[in-house]
Amino acid sequence: MTPQEQERTARRAATAALVGTAMEWYDFFLFSTAAAIVFNIHFFASDDKVTALLASFGTMAVGFIARPIGGIIFGHLADKAGRKLVLIITVTGIGVATGLIGVLPTFATIGVWAPTLLIVLRIVQGLAVGGEWGSAVTAAVESAPPEKRARYAVMPQVGSPIGTILSSGAFFVIGVLLPPESFEAWGWRIPFLAAIPLLLVALFIRKHLDETPEFQKLIAEGEKESVPFFKLLKEAPLGIIVGFMTTLLGVAGFFVVTTFAVSYGKNFLGLPANLMLAATMIGAVLQIIVMILYGRVGEKIGSARASLIGGLLTMAFAFPMFWLIETKISVLVICGVAAGITSVSLSYAVNGSVITALFKPEYRTSGVSLCSNLAAIVAGFMPMLATLFLGMVDGAWWPAPLMLMTLAAITAIGSVLAPKVSLQIQGYRH
Repeated sequence: MTPQEQERTARRAATAALVGTAMEWYDFFLFSTAAAIVFNIHFFASDDKVTALLASFGTMAVGFIARPIGGIIFGHLADKAGRKLVLIITVTGIGVATGLIGVLPTFATIGVWAPTLLIVLRIVQGLAVGGEWGSAVTAAVESAPPEKRARYAVMPQVGSPIGTILSSGAFFVIGVLLPPESFEAWGWRIPFLAAIPLLLVALFIRKHLDETPEFQKLIAEGEKESVPFFKLLKEAPLGIIVGFMTTLLGVAGFFVVTTFAVSYGKNFLGLPANLMLAATMIGAVLQIIVMILYGRVGEKIGSARASLIGGLLTMAFAFPMFWLIETKISVLVICGVAAGITSVSLSYAVNGSVITALFKPEYRTSGVSLCSNLAAIVAGFMPMLATLFLGMVDGAWWPAPLMLMTLAAITAIGSVLAPKVSLQIQGYRH
């Protein structure tokens, strides 16, 4: 393959990964936003605000618990049958599950079946997302020239803020167009139903995706493992640990500065929901710009070093972010949320490049998926734990930035260790 052909293949793979992950994260973040705003009203009956929120965030966490299972299942399938097949299956699963949430009856209509069915659909979402990101970032990286892996590995990551913008934007627009009572009664369903046409677009793009050159080489050389996951556990236990550490801030920290921040502002500070959603959208726009630029930084100085810098900067921004939200001044609230989102995005931008270098091609998707989904388990409990701590300290805000600093410190340490356990890939800078 000529360099020009490899560049074209890399761009196609990165575009397919971007569009699919944007749709996947749109669906997944819809649930997170709805959990903070309306699910506690419609699916969990309780007179106590904190109890209802904990139940709502607990349901959200179920999706994150399901993610490692999905990562194992679909990571195995991607390493056995190809990255493309898994990317089609996962985007279909989450799109259908999200659309069904849009027509789900409430607790007032069918009683306990409402939260039960919501949990089932959240599990389907979690299983699909568990296999999505690892396959998408592996496809993007394996299709790229080694010296440009950091650049192309950013593209699946950019799907995350695009999904945030679309999901928060959908709720924001509907919240503006409808009176509050109509939004809470039925308007919240519209963004979930919009997942169906988005699914059709994603399927069309991914159907025309080529299999990655590295996987084609594995097929040609007959090097596919019968059970890639077992070989992963045997050969790369340190890679799994380090990959988990480097992934933690970008995945778990994100939900502290978005889902929990939105809930805290709305339910404890009395700030308008649209203000918090607008802050999230502005932060996500900045996130896209910062991540694309920071991918180039990763090319120049090394992805692991760039990840370390991101962890250190997040530690510095954690307390100022929540202090700005605490002021209740709209401009400062937006600045606080935007700063938090931007800071956690630095490590996340280069994470795909960092963790794909930790694993051999024959079990790479399994390894990448396992790392990201172990971090996702922690992420799923972040809003719930932060809310629980909030209740324990009578509404004081300091536990949340302390949690964020802890996540950042773990990622910083993992970033230092990553080059020591990574594969030596010619042209790639650790």
